Amino acid sequence: MADAKWLQISLTVNGELAEAVAEVLDRFTSGGVVVETNVKYRDAEDEGTPYGPVKVYGYLIIDEQIEENRRKVEEALWHLHTIRELPQPEYKEIADENWMAAWKDHYHPIPIGKRLLILPAWIEQEDMSRVAVKIDPSMAFGTGTHPSTQLCLELVEDYTRPGKPVIDIGCGSGILSIAAIKMGASHALGVDIDAASIKATNENSQANAVEQFIETGLGSVVEIKNGNLSIKHAPVVLANILAPILIRLFEAGMADLISPDGVIILAGILAEQGESVRTSAESKGLKFIEQRQSGDWVALVMKKE
Repeated sequence: MADAKWLQISLTVNGELAEAVAEVLDRFTSGGVVVETNVKYRDAEDEGTPYGPVKVYGYLIIDEQIEENRRKVEEALWHLHTIRELPQPEYKEIADENWMAAWKDHYHPIPIGKRLLILPAWIEQEDMSRVAVKIDPSMAFGTGTHPSTQLCLELVEDYTRPGKPVIDIGCGSGILSIAAIKMGASHALGVDIDAASIKATNENSQANAVEQFIETGLGSVVEIKNGNLSIKHAPVVLANILAPILIRLFEAGMADLISPDGVIILAGILAEQGESVRTSAESKGLKFIEQRQSGDWVALVMKKE
C-alpha cells in the first residue's frame, strides 16, 4: 500500500506474556505500544481486573529502515519464543493518517435517559434533540461508558434542581458536574483527591463551554466542610465512587453536605453492596428514595428530611 505510513504488529497472548511482548515491541517500535484487554469487576473495591486473551500492538513507521526494523522485532520475538511459546505476529499496514486516532472508532455517542447525550469530543452532534456532554475518552476518568456513570447521569437528569448548585464528590472527568449544569444547575463544585482528575474536569468544562459555572478543588468531604471552597452544602450531592469509600465518606460527614430537603445520588455500587451503602446513609438520618440497576451495578437516591 503506497500511501501507508505505519506497520502495525500484533500478537494475541495470555496475561502473563503480555508484559514481555509489550516490552519487546516497545524496544523497537517508534509508534508506541497498545495493550488491549477485557476487564471484569470482582468486588466493590476492584477498579477493574483484566481477564482473557490480551492483544498487544506495536507500530513501526514505514521508511527506508522498515525491513531492518521489522527483522529486529522478529528476532527479538523469536528469542522470547524460545523461552515461552508465542503465536505468529500479525502485520497490517495503516494508511497515512494519525494512527493514534484509530481507537476513536470504538467510541460513539451514547444517549442517556430522556435528554442527555454523551458525545466523544471529536464527533459533531447530529441529534440536536438531546443535550450533549462532550467528553474526551483519552482522559480515562469517567468517560460515560461505565454502567455506574450512566446510572448516575440518568439520576442527574431527573434530580438536578434548576437554579440551584450541586456538589460532585470524586468528580473524575467532570462528566456529572457538566451534565448537572446543562440540566440547569446554577453552579457545580467538583472535588477530587487526584490532581489529574481536577485537570480533566477543567479541560472538559472548557470543551463544553461551562467552565464559568464549574468550580474545582483538590480534596474531598473534609475540605468542603472546613469551608475551603465557595459552598459547604447543596440540595443535590453526587458521589460516584466505590461502595466502601462511600461508607467511609459518610463517616467523614458527607451527609452534612446535603441541604435540608436535598438529595444525594450514590453510584459506583455493586448490587450486593447496595444494602450496606443504604444502611450507612440511613444511619446518618437519610431516607431512601429509589434504587436503579444496570447489570451488576446499582445507584441509590437518599433524601435529607
